[in-house]
Amino acid sequence: MVVASPPRARAAVPLPPRATRPTPGRSTVALKALMAGTGLLLVGFLLAHMAGNLKIFVGGEAFDHYAHWLRGLGSPVLPETGYLWLQRTVLSLAVVGHIWAATVLTVRAKKARPVRYAHRKPVQGSYAARTMRWGGVIVLAFIVWHILDLTVGAVNPVGDPAHPFANVVADFAPSRWYITAFYALSIILLGFHLRHGVWSALQTLGVSNARRQRALKGVALALAVVLVVGYLSVPFAVMTGLVK
Repeated sequence: MVVASPPRARAAVPLPPRATRPTPGRSTVALKALMAGTGLLLVGFLLAHMAGNLKIFVGGEAFDHYAHWLRGLGSPVLPETGYLWLQRTVLSLAVVGHIWAATVLTVRAKKARPVRYAHRKPVQGSYAARTMRWGGVIVLAFIVWHILDLTVGAVNPVGDPAHPFANVVADFAPSRWYITAFYALSIILLGFHLRHGVWSALQTLGVSNARRQRALKGVALALAVVLVVGYLSVPFAVMTGLVK
């Protein structure tokens, strides 16, 4: 008598895991895109803000008129200073997003190499690339001071929102040379930050390729120089008596 063997149980086929979280590679690309997008937004604001600052060379009346025009921009749809607060909100979110993305990417880079090399050769790269993080911290401190100084007026000798020209002249007076020195240092570091950051942002967004790298580096350098010269021209003009 032949006894039939029991049927073999089929091996369970594991189901593919549900994709609930983005892969590290994709999230890193998204963070880099966030850094690039917010960075370019902030560069656009810097250019517009610089153009407004240069109106100080036209005269105090023109500068005050421009400042008052900004306060009433969007009226009557927006309340007084409504546009400025909307702009400040967007810029604050951009700064927070930029810093958050940079911090997460930095932490991930360190975790990817938990063991430090005993003998590590110096990394070839520009000064701006090597000081990108510390430069960003100093620029952030400068932004906070600048808001307290010429936006809120809490640390400005005049601090009167109705007289922005007087605020600038009092702020960069010759006796307050240390304020001008801190302003100059921060703007120069911002220039280094921009020179490297703009080029990196263009690469992240897919604008750059091997043939265009040199041209894009030149564009980033020219943009950084223009911003540095444009922003430093105002405090030095006040300090030297050209604007008073």
